[in-house]
Amino acid sequence: MAASQTKKSDAIPVPPWHPNLRIVESLPDTKVVRTAFFVNGAAMLVAIALALYLGIQEWKIFEVNKQIADWQRQIDRDTKQSNEAVALYQDFKLQEAKTKEVSDFMSSKPVLSVIILRLGAITPKKIALDGLDFRDNGCSIKATVKGAPDRASGDASAYEKQLRADKILGPMFSDVNLLTMNRNQSTGRLVIEIFCEYAKGQKKP
Repeated sequence: MAASQTKKSDAIPVPPWHPNLRIVESLPDTKVVRTAFFVNGAAMLVAIALALYLGIQEWKIFEVNKQIADWQRQIDRDTKQSNEAVALYQDFKLQEAKTKEVSDFMSSKPVLSVIILRLGAITPKKIALDGLDFRDNGCSIKATVKGAPDRASGDASAYEKQLRADKILGPMFSDVNLLTMNRNQSTGRLVIEIFCEYAKGQKKP
Protein backbone atom coordinates (compact mmCIF):
# COMPACT_ATOMS: atom_id res chain seq x y z
CA MET A 1 0.00 0.00 0.00
CA ALA A 2 2.87 2.34 0.78
CA ALA A 3 4.57 1.68 -2.53
CA SER A 4 1.60 2.71 -4.57
CA GLN A 5 1.39 6.02 -2.73
CA THR A 6 5.04 6.85 -3.48
CA LYS A 7 4.63 6.39 -7.22
CA LYS A 8 1.56 8.58 -7.28
CA SER A 9 3.34 11.39 -5.51
CA ASP A 10 6.26 11.30 -7.94
CA ALA A 11 3.96 11.81 -10.91
CA ILE A 12 2.55 15.10 -9.59
CA PRO A 13 4.81 18.16 -10.45
CA VAL A 14 5.92 20.32 -7.56
CA PRO A 15 5.05 24.01 -8.14
CA PRO A 16 7.88 26.66 -7.60
CA TRP A 17 8.14 28.24 -4.24
CA HIS A 18 7.24 31.67 -5.73
CA PRO A 19 5.81 32.85 -9.08
CA ASN A 20 8.17 33.91 -12.01
CA LEU A 21 7.33 37.56 -12.60
CA ARG A 22 10.43 38.42 -14.79
CA ILE A 23 10.04 40.32 -18.11
CA VAL A 24 12.78 38.82 -20.27
CA GLU A 25 12.88 41.72 -22.80
CA SER A 26 13.70 44.25 -20.08
CA LEU A 27 16.45 42.24 -18.43
CA PRO A 28 20.09 43.47 -19.03
CA ASP A 29 22.36 41.69 -21.51
CA THR A 30 24.57 39.30 -19.64
CA LYS A 31 26.66 38.18 -22.65
CA VAL A 32 30.43 38.28 -22.15
CA VAL A 33 30.99 39.73 -25.69
CA ARG A 34 28.08 41.79 -26.82
CA THR A 35 26.80 42.24 -30.40
CA ALA A 36 27.32 46.00 -30.28
CA PHE A 37 31.07 45.41 -29.83
CA PHE A 38 31.31 43.63 -33.16
CA VAL A 39 29.26 46.33 -34.90
CA ASN A 40 31.38 49.11 -33.43
CA GLY A 41 34.59 47.20 -34.18
CA ALA A 42 33.60 46.67 -37.81
CA ALA A 43 32.71 50.36 -38.15
CA MET A 44 36.06 51.36 -36.66
CA LEU A 45 37.94 49.05 -39.02
CA VAL A 46 36.11 50.55 -42.01
CA ALA A 47 36.86 54.07 -40.75
CA ILE A 48 40.53 53.24 -40.20
CA ALA A 49 40.83 51.65 -43.65
CA LEU A 50 39.17 54.68 -45.24
CA ALA A 51 41.45 57.02 -43.31
CA LEU A 52 44.53 55.05 -44.42
CA TYR A 53 43.38 55.09 -48.04
CA LEU A 54 42.74 58.83 -47.96
CA GLY A 55 46.06 59.38 -46.22
CA ILE A 56 47.93 57.39 -48.87
CA GLN A 57 46.17 59.33 -51.64
CA GLU A 58 47.02 62.64 -49.99
CA TRP A 59 50.64 61.55 -49.64
CA LYS A 60 50.77 60.59 -53.30
CA ILE A 61 49.26 63.95 -54.29
CA PHE A 62 51.78 65.70 -52.05
CA GLU A 63 54.67 63.82 -53.70
CA VAL A 64 53.34 64.59 -57.18
CA ASN A 65 52.96 68.29 -56.35
CA LYS A 66 56.44 68.30 -54.89
CA GLN A 67 57.87 66.71 -58.04
CA ILE A 68 55.95 69.20 -60.21
CA ALA A 69 57.33 72.05 -58.12
CA ASP A 70 60.86 70.66 -58.57
CA TRP A 71 60.36 70.42 -62.31
CA GLN A 72 58.98 73.95 -62.42
CA ARG A 73 62.01 75.24 -60.53
CA GLN A 74 64.27 73.47 -63.03
CA ILE A 75 62.29 74.96 -65.92
CA ASP A 76 62.49 78.44 -64.41
CA ARG A 77 66.21 77.96 -63.82
CA ASP A 78 66.90 76.65 -67.33
CA THR A 79 64.60 79.12 -69.12
CA LYS A 80 67.03 81.98 -68.63
CA GLN A 81 69.95 79.91 -69.92
CA SER A 82 67.82 78.71 -72.84
CA ASN A 83 66.83 82.27 -73.78
CA GLU A 84 70.46 83.35 -73.55
CA ALA A 85 71.49 80.41 -75.75
CA VAL A 86 68.81 81.32 -78.32
CA ALA A 87 69.97 84.94 -78.31
CA LEU A 88 73.58 83.83 -78.76
CA TYR A 89 72.55 81.52 -81.61
CA GLN A 90 70.68 84.35 -83.36
CA ASP A 91 73.70 86.60 -82.94
CA PHE A 92 75.90 83.79 -84.25
CA LYS A 93 73.68 83.40 -87.33
CA LEU A 94 73.86 87.14 -87.93
CA GLN A 95 77.64 87.18 -87.60
CA GLU A 96 77.87 84.07 -89.78
CA ALA A 97 75.87 85.80 -92.51
CA LYS A 98 78.16 88.83 -92.34
CA THR A 99 81.23 86.60 -92.42
CA LYS A 100 79.88 84.67 -95.39
CA GLU A 101 79.16 87.90 -97.21
CA VAL A 102 82.71 89.08 -96.61
CA SER A 103 84.07 85.67 -97.58
CA ASP A 104 82.07 85.65 -100.80
CA PHE A 105 83.27 89.14 -101.59
CA MET A 106 86.88 88.23 -100.89
CA SER A 107 86.66 85.02 -102.88
CA SER A 108 85.15 86.91 -105.80
CA LYS A 109 88.06 89.32 -106.12
CA PRO A 110 90.46 86.82 -107.69
CA VAL A 111 87.79 85.90 -110.26
CA LEU A 112 87.36 89.56 -111.14
CA SER A 113 91.07 90.05 -111.49
CA VAL A 114 91.41 86.88 -113.57
CA ILE A 115 88.76 88.07 -115.99
CA ILE A 116 90.23 91.54 -116.35
CA LEU A 117 93.81 90.31 -116.72
CA ARG A 118 92.81 87.59 -119.16
CA LEU A 119 90.77 89.99 -121.30
CA GLY A 120 93.72 92.37 -121.37
CA ALA A 121 95.99 89.52 -122.48
CA ILE A 122 93.87 87.96 -125.23
CA THR A 123 91.98 90.94 -126.67
CA PRO A 124 93.37 91.76 -130.13
CA LYS A 125 94.92 95.17 -130.69
CA LYS A 126 92.26 96.01 -133.23
CA ILE A 127 89.63 95.82 -130.45
CA ALA A 128 89.66 98.48 -127.73
CA LEU A 129 87.84 97.70 -124.50
CA ASP A 130 85.49 100.53 -123.51
CA GLY A 131 84.07 99.07 -120.30
CA LEU A 132 83.18 96.00 -118.25
CA ASP A 133 79.87 95.63 -116.46
CA PHE A 134 79.78 92.81 -113.92
CA ARG A 135 76.18 91.75 -113.25
CA ASP A 136 74.51 89.08 -111.16
CA ASN A 137 74.38 86.57 -113.98
CA GLY A 138 77.31 87.53 -116.15
CA CYS A 139 79.75 90.06 -117.50
CA SER A 140 79.03 92.59 -120.24
CA ILE A 141 81.99 93.64 -122.42
CA LYS A 142 81.73 96.85 -124.38
CA ALA A 143 84.40 97.53 -127.00
CA THR A 144 85.22 99.43 -130.17
CA VAL A 145 86.46 97.53 -133.22
CA LYS A 146 89.15 99.37 -135.17
CA GLY A 147 89.74 99.06 -138.88
CA ALA A 148 87.67 99.14 -142.03
CA PRO A 149 83.92 98.82 -141.54
CA ASP A 150 83.66 95.81 -143.87
CA ARG A 151 86.06 93.82 -141.68
CA ALA A 152 84.94 95.09 -138.28
CA SER A 153 81.91 92.78 -138.09
CA GLY A 154 84.08 89.77 -138.87
CA ASP A 155 86.61 90.78 -136.20
CA ALA A 156 83.77 91.15 -133.69
CA SER A 157 82.48 87.64 -134.46
CA ALA A 158 85.98 86.22 -134.20
CA TYR A 159 86.45 87.91 -130.81
CA GLU A 160 83.21 86.36 -129.61
CA LYS A 161 84.40 82.87 -130.61
CA GLN A 162 87.79 83.55 -129.03
CA LEU A 163 86.17 84.35 -125.67
CA ARG A 164 84.01 81.23 -125.84
CA ALA A 165 86.97 78.96 -126.66
CA ASP A 166 89.52 80.50 -124.26
CA LYS A 167 91.00 77.93 -121.87
CA ILE A 168 90.66 80.24 -118.84
CA LEU A 169 87.56 82.32 -119.55
CA GLY A 170 85.67 79.60 -121.39
CA PRO A 171 85.00 77.41 -118.29
CA MET A 172 83.84 80.49 -116.34
CA PHE A 173 81.00 81.20 -118.79
CA SER A 174 78.15 78.99 -119.87
CA ASP A 175 77.51 81.08 -122.97
CA VAL A 176 79.06 84.03 -124.85
CA ASN A 177 76.84 86.10 -127.15
CA LEU A 178 77.49 89.10 -129.37
CA LEU A 179 74.48 91.25 -128.47
CA THR A 180 74.90 94.43 -130.46
CA MET A 181 76.98 95.93 -133.26
CA ASN A 182 76.35 99.62 -133.84
CA ARG A 183 78.22 102.17 -135.95
CA ASN A 184 79.52 105.21 -134.02
CA GLN A 185 78.40 108.19 -136.09
CA SER A 186 81.19 110.45 -134.90
CA THR A 187 84.11 108.05 -135.42
CA GLY A 188 82.62 105.69 -137.97
CA ARG A 189 83.89 102.70 -136.01
CA LEU A 190 81.88 99.66 -134.93
CA VAL A 191 80.82 99.53 -131.25
CA ILE A 192 79.96 96.09 -129.91
CA GLU A 193 78.61 94.55 -126.72
CA ILE A 194 79.33 90.94 -125.80
CA PHE A 195 77.56 89.30 -122.84
CA CYS A 196 79.31 86.41 -121.09
CA GLU A 197 76.90 84.46 -118.87
CA TYR A 198 78.37 82.87 -115.76
CA ALA A 199 78.51 79.11 -115.65
CA LYS A 200 76.29 77.39 -113.08
CA GLY A 201 77.89 77.60 -109.64
CA GLN A 202 80.24 80.38 -110.71
CA LYS A 203 80.45 83.08 -108.06
CA LYS A 204 79.61 86.62 -108.96
CA PRO A 205 82.81 88.70 -109.20
